Parts: sequence; C-alpha cells; structure tokens
Amino acid sequence: MNNIMKEGPKNPLKIQDMTFRDGHQSNLATRMRTEDMIPIAEQMDEVGFWAMEVWGGATFDTMHRFLGEDPWERPKTLKKYLKKTPFSMLLRGQNLVGYRNYADDVARAFVDKACEIGIDIFMVFDALNDFRNFQTVVERIKANGKHFSGNICYSLTERHLGGDVFNLEYFTSKCKQLEEMGADTIRIKDMAGIVAPYDIYELITELKKEIRVPIHLHTHYTSGMASMTYLKAIEAGVDIVDTCLAPFAMRTAMPAIEPLVVTLQGSQRDIGFDLNKLLELDTYIETIAPKYRDYLATNRMAVIDTGVLAHQVPGGMISNLISQLKEANALHRLSEVHAEIPITRKELGTPPLVTPTSQIVGVQAVLNVLLGKYKMITTQVKDLVYGLYGKTPTPVDPEIQKKVLKGYKRGETPITGRAADFIEPELDEDRKKIGDLAKTEEDLLTYALYPTTGEQFLKWKYGIEERPDSVKSKTLEDVKREDELIEKAKAEAKG
Repeated sequence: MNNIMKEGPKNPLKIQDMTFRDGHQSNLATRMRTEDMIPIAEQMDEVGFWAMEVWGGATFDTMHRFLGEDPWERPKTLKKYLKKTPFSMLLRGQNLVGYRNYADDVARAFVDKACEIGIDIFMVFDALNDFRNFQTVVERIKANGKHFSGNICYSLTERHLGGDVFNLEYFTSKCKQLEEMGADTIRIKDMAGIVAPYDIYELITELKKEIRVPIHLHTHYTSGMASMTYLKAIEAGVDIVDTCLAPFAMRTAMPAIEPLVVTLQGSQRDIGFDLNKLLELDTYIETIAPKYRDYLATNRMAVIDTGVLAHQVPGGMISNLISQLKEANALHRLSEVHAEIPITRKELGTPPLVTPTSQIVGVQAVLNVLLGKYKMITTQVKDLVYGLYGKTPTPVDPEIQKKVLKGYKRGETPITGRAADFIEPELDEDRKKIGDLAKTEEDLLTYALYPTTGEQFLKWKYGIEERPDSVKSKTLEDVKREDELIEKAKAEAKG
C-alpha cells in the first residue's frame, strides 16, 4: 500500500448506499418493490452507511405507474425498520420528481411533505446547472432543518475535463456557488459514468483547496472507469462516495461496496464495514433477484458500454434512442444519430445530458436525422430554448433560436429570469380538477406531478378500478412456474 493511503490521521471514507434507489433504477428499470426491501432493512441499518438513498429520481414515477404502489408510503414504511441511518432522496430542483418545472406552490408543498414522511437529506440537482432552479426547494429544505446536498451535474464536450465549457474553472465556480447557497455537502453527479480517474483527482484536489464543506462523488459504472475513478478521488480526499450492494451494482449502476471495503482495509481511509454482514445482504438479494431478471439488459455480453467512452451518451438515453429508431424502422441510422447529438446539443446551448435534457436533445437529434434539421420541433425543445428550464451553459445558436421559437405560443423572445417566476400557481386548480378522488395532500401532489397516470393510480388505490395484473407483484413461485413452462417447451421442441 502506498504512503498516501497508510500514513497520516485516520479519515474513514463515508458511504451512501444506493441499492434501494439508483441500483435498481439503473439496472432493473426501477422495479424493486418495497416488500423486497423490508426483509433486510434492519440489517442495512446496522452496516454504518452515512445515508441510504431510498426515494426520488424515477422511483415516484415507476411506483405509481408500473408497480401500483403509493410512492409516499415507501419512506414511511422503511423508517419503521431503519432507525439510525438517514434517508436521502434525489430531487430534480424545480422539476421535483417529474419532467418539467413545476410552480413554486407545488415545489414548496412537495418538499414539506417529503420532510414529513422521513427524508433527511435532499440531493438537489438541475439538468442545466442553473441554481436559480434550486431557490424554492432549498428554502423549504432549510426551513425544515434538513440537509441540503448541492449537486453539480458533471458533463464534458471533450473526452477529458477541459475545453471552453466544462473545465476546472466551471466546476470550481459552480461548487462555490453551492456553498454560498448553504449546501451542507456538495456532490459531483456523474450520471453518464464519464469522469476519468485523473480528471477527478485534479477536480477533487482543487475543490479541497476552495470548498469547506464535505465533497461527495456519485458515478456510474457504465464506461468501466468507476472503480478507478473512486480510488483516485479517495486519494485526493473525497469525503463520501455512492455504492450499491454487489447484486445491484456495476453495469450502469454504481460500483459495488464489497471490493471497496477490502481495498481500503488497513488504510487511513478504511471504511470499517463488516464484510460478512455485506455478504449476508448479498445472499438475500440474490434470492429475490429472479423476480426482476426480465428487466436486466441481456442483449450484449459486455457489462460495460465501451461506446460511451467515445460518444459520451448516457445509457438510459441510448436505450431511448434505440426505441425511437426501432419504431421508425430506422435502427440502421443509429450512427448518424450519434454524430448528430453533439451538434444538436451545442445548437441548443450545450446542456448536460441528464433527465430531462438528455431526452430533449436525444429526441430532437433523432428527428433531425430522420426528417431534416429542425423540420419538426418538439414542444420540449421550444420550452428549453424559450428558457422554461433555465439558463443553458452556452447561448443557444441564434439562427436555431429563431427557427425554434417562430410562432411559439409564449412568444419569440426568450425569458432570462428564473424559470419558475413565469409559471402560475397550480395547486388550487389541481385540487379542483381531481376533486374528491384525492383524499390526502399526498394524493393531491401525486396528481399535480402526474395528472394522467396519477389519477389512474388513485382510482386503483381507492378501488374505483381494479389494478391490472401488469402492476401486481410477481412472486418467486411465479418465476418458478415460468421456468418450468420454458423447460417444458424446450423439451417438446426437442422431441
């Protein structure tokens, strides 16, 4: 072990566990059910995690839409078993847990309710790194005495850190802004898994000189660099990293915790976790994993996407592109779309490629390839160029701006103020629309965030309509029966 890791005062690395949120979101389409978390919740509480991310991101959408579960109940339920470990959630700033900017009254009510049901730490990010979109939610996080983790979306326009946009000065400046806003911790959020080991070493080293609050790193294994990246970040002094239990780790999720525990054992950054406890948790997850196997990507042998090293397109964005091209019977044009994405991205102001901007750029790039440059323009692109998502990192191309906003319903001159200042209050109108179907404030917020699918869920919840089989839980017995039928069919085919 080199001197940097064995000499000096002990400084244990802190771990945020992502198994119950981003692990299954990344690798299993966010399909893990609360019922499969409960059996190991008390054991997870004994591990010693700095926090566990259990909510936010795509969980709210998937739970009510595809699992038939009330999203508000998961943190409440898990709090009964996890008494010591703080709960965190991923919050998309003014987007909350949806795909557009919501009005301030919705944002305030959502954060207050999230605090009430058990969220302790809010991982707040904005797809454009426009921190004006943090203003309302941070006010309520602080008012409730909760922890504000200011997130900066890591993005590149070149293969490594640098260039005219996403360089060392950009990230250092943004992190200083977060600290000035009152961030209790600052997290580098590398959603595409593209931060290289020596780049993160340089960035963390610089941040440690400039920033007083703890530095937190989040990355995905997509490119295959994540474990190397964590080691260099640890050497540079990062305080917290995100990991998953091994069965839900790697691929497009986070690095696994178990190898990291062994790697740092005996060093000044020794995590101090009991490896045997972690292995017991792994064993349980392996027993329930067959319920979710159909969501695991099996279309390729490699468990990493080496293509992202070249095109830097996040895995979730790629799957959306492929789906769109298949529907258009144009999958053979994927390479053209890959080439168009950086062009469209630059024309639209170089937004980081993360929800929802990755979808906005991706869909428009597909349309540009299939139909011609900006022959068809999505509503979301119009909203983005108008300024309803916030300020883009670079100016939108003036010619593209004219073309996109020609005849736009809100006007042809983009706004420059805080996006939410141009959105009228929504909750009172939502309350009128949903009426007696919303029995609680939680129900109202579900509808406010997702009017169509939220209303459908409330009909299931209150027995007005029966839940379809597609949202009901699959048991291990169901999986066993499926396997038996498959084996029977194979045998008959051979016969």
